[in-house]
Amino acid sequence: MDKLSINNVTPSGSTLSNVGSILFTVTTDLTYDQRMIRICTSLTQAGYAITLVGRKMKNSIPLLQQPFKQKRIKCFFEKGKVFYVEYNIRLFFFLLFKKIDCIGAIDLDTILPCYFISSIKKTKRLYDAHELFCEMKEIATRPLIYAIWKKIERFTLPKFPKGYTVNQPIATEYKKMYGVDYNVIRNIALLRPLLQVEKKEKFILYQGAVNEGRSFETLIPAMNEVDCKLIICGDGNFMQQARQLVKQNNLQQKIIFKGKIAPDELRTISTNAYFGITLFDDKALNNYYSLANRFFDYLHAGIPQLCVDYPVYKEINSNLPIAVLISDISVQNLVLQLNNLLHNEVVYIELQKNCIKVREILNWQTEEKKLVKFYNNLFENK
Repeated sequence: MDKLSINNVTPSGSTLSNVGSILFTVTTDLTYDQRMIRICTSLTQAGYAITLVGRKMKNSIPLLQQPFKQKRIKCFFEKGKVFYVEYNIRLFFFLLFKKIDCIGAIDLDTILPCYFISSIKKTKRLYDAHELFCEMKEIATRPLIYAIWKKIERFTLPKFPKGYTVNQPIATEYKKMYGVDYNVIRNIALLRPLLQVEKKEKFILYQGAVNEGRSFETLIPAMNEVDCKLIICGDGNFMQQARQLVKQNNLQQKIIFKGKIAPDELRTISTNAYFGITLFDDKALNNYYSLANRFFDYLHAGIPQLCVDYPVYKEINSNLPIAVLISDISVQNLVLQLNNLLHNEVVYIELQKNCIKVREILNWQTEEKKLVKFYNNLFENK
C-alpha cells in the first residue's frame, strides 16, 4: 500500500518568484491545522515554494485544496511512543530525498529528522515553537516521558538558533534555557467579514484539542447547573475521560461532542455560539504561559469568552476587555461565571462590542508581516 498521500496545488494563474523552498513538518492531520494553513498560505503569497508534511490517519478525510504543496505520511501506529518513533523514521527518509532550501520543525515531535537532514544536506533550519513542549501537562506529569523529550530538547534546541514562538513569555523561557533568541509571531485568526447571524439557540463552545489540563474535570460537572448546551469541537488525549465524565454526570443531552471539524464549518459554528471557553489548569508551565488558538478564533467570531487569568491573556484583555478572566476554575466558580456571562446582557453586549473593535487590530493580516520579514531575513543571510 502507498504510504504517501500527495496533494500538490499551485494557485491558479500565479507564478512563484522562487525566493526559496521551505518544507514544514508536523504530526497533525493537515486538514484541521489552521495555524499551519495560515503560515503556509502567507509564505506562498510572499513568493516561497512551500511544502507542508503531516500524517494520514485511518479516519482522515481527503485533503482540501490549498495554495501550497501538501504531503501526508501514513503510519501503522497512530499514537504513543511507537507512533513517534515510526513517524520520525518515515519522515527522515522522506526528507532525505527532497531538494529543499530550508526545513522548519514545528514543535519538538518532528525536530530530530529536521536536524539530521539539515545537517546532512547543509540546508537552513528553524524551529517553530507553538508550545513550551516539555512543560505540557501530559508530558510534565510523566517522569519517563518528560526525561525523553527533555533530552531531545536539550540536544536540539541550541542547534536551532533561528526560530519563533507565539508569545514573549515562551520566548523568554527558551532564551533562559538554551540561549536562543526567538521572534514572537502570534497565531491570530485571519480577518474576514463578520456575518451577523441571529443566534436562535444559546450554546457555549469549546473548540480545540480535548487534552489534559484543559479543565474538563471541573467544566463538565459545572454544566449540571448551567441552563445551556456545551458544544465541544475537537479531539485529543483526554477525549475518553471527557466522555466518561459526561456519562457520570448524565449530561449526554447537554454536552455534545462534534469531533474534529473542518475550518470553514468550524467558523460557522463559532459565529453562531453565544460565547466560548478558554480554560487551563495551572499545573503545567505551558498552560500558564499559553496563548491558545481558540482565544483569537472566538474574538474573530465576534463572541465573548470565559478565559483563565494568565499573563498573556491578561495583557491582551487589559486595554479593551473581550473576555471574562478568572483565576478560580473550581466547579462552583465556573457555575457562577458561566451563568453570569449567559444572563448578564450588560456585560455580554459590552464584551461583544469590544470584540468587533479588537478584531480589526489583532488579526493575521497584521501578524503575517512579521512572519514574512523573518523568512526574508533568514534567506538574505547566506
